[in-house]
Amino acid sequence: MTSTITRAVLLVNRYPSVFIPFAFLSMAIFHVPLFLNKRILFYKLLGTGKNGTFDIHPDFNQWALLFFYKSESDVHFKSQEDIQTLSGTFIWRWWKWFGVKTKIIHLQPYTALGTWDKHPLIEPHQIEKDPGGQIAILTRATIRLSRLTAFWKSVPPTAKDMDKNPGFIYSIGIGEVPFVKQATLSIWESLDHMKRFAYQKSEHQEVIRRTRKEKWYSEEMFMRFKLVEKFSE
Repeated sequence: MTSTITRAVLLVNRYPSVFIPFAFLSMAIFHVPLFLNKRILFYKLLGTGKNGTFDIHPDFNQWALLFFYKSESDVHFKSQEDIQTLSGTFIWRWWKWFGVKTKIIHLQPYTALGTWDKHPLIEPHQIEKDPGGQIAILTRATIRLSRLTAFWKSVPPTAKDMDKNPGFIYSIGIGEVPFVKQATLSIWESLDHMKRFAYQKSEHQEVIRRTRKEKWYSEEMFMRFKLVEKFSE
């Protein structure tokens, strides 16, 4: 029997300012083709923050689609045509009509802790040791309403100057519900670079300590990905 693995694609889409109302509209309309697409295991339509991480200020020009799908273990869907076929043509025709510029990030999850809407999103047999080369990190959480103020006060010092850290390549703040359901995906040259940022920055460590002690989140997930192909900004 041929083994399958879970892969993911993040599509980051930038609309011309004149078409921002249609970006909002797409967040409702796109649910229909995505829900009916049997090849997609899990998807999220997402808004984005302005500064590449958790950000209380939304970027109304930029929106994102993240979806997970099953693939044969030796098959990589790399080209735009592959992803267009996989995700369906309606969405891509919409983006083309409104002059949207799309960034495609191909991901293969290899370890995860927690859930997203109660879905673990990764098969037990797919969990692997950390690879060499570029990796991506997804951190997401549903923030308790009683902890919203504490969370958003902690964001600026934690996210400050992330792009100045050695080995940093790219990050994007994404959210499915404003203020409450938030995530960040960041890409690093290596696991060691990411760890130096995560574990040596005192503000970051303090936030981790407080989230555990004060129970900020009702649900959370931490996922690591291999880059299916080398990413450059």
